[in-house]
Amino acid sequence: MTKQQEGFALTAKSIIKELEKRNMEGFFCESSKDAVELVLSLLPEHATISWGGSETIKECGLMDAIKAGNFNLLDRSAVKPEEYREFYSKVVMADAFLMSTNAITENGELVNIDGASNRLSCLLHGPQNVYVIVGMNKLVCDVPAAIGRIRNVACPANTLRLNRKTPCSVTGKCGDCYSQDSICSQIVITRRSTQPKRIKVILVAENLGY
Repeated sequence: MTKQQEGFALTAKSIIKELEKRNMEGFFCESSKDAVELVLSLLPEHATISWGGSETIKECGLMDAIKAGNFNLLDRSAVKPEEYREFYSKVVMADAFLMSTNAITENGELVNIDGASNRLSCLLHGPQNVYVIVGMNKLVCDVPAAIGRIRNVACPANTLRLNRKTPCSVTGKCGDCYSQDSICSQIVITRRSTQPKRIKVILVAENLGY
């Protein structure tokens, strides 16, 4: 383990304690490979799984592992618009939902900003278990810092990825816009989970996602 990873491990230990207070389960992994192996070990065979279109999930290799495994994957990228409502009714009943978070505070709060909010609705309610993979680059001190990070780091990058025409896609900074292309419709702070250990947060000692 490198010195940086040792530092991340110490920080993660503190965050995991905070997550436990909030009815969430926390884990720390030194690498994406370890994180993928951990999630696969926690998932039951033949589980029905969906995901929130996360760049982190793709970058760490978890999506490829899920597709290669013995699982029933509900993938919205293969669904026609007219079929989405029926498809989503299956997603909310899935055994597991895979996602990342836009930011996590030192106190264990998950902070997210979303457009359509299909991702966040599944975080809040529905799937039996939610697996949140988080690179340590998304760690911030508190909720205001989290919102600032999301608006000025994550959202501009995501609007470019999604080819959205918003002020932040041009300037790289939040314009607090009401554009039809805005991906900032909902701001959600998850301060605790009603169901103990339903939300499982895997902290990874790497830079992952936006």
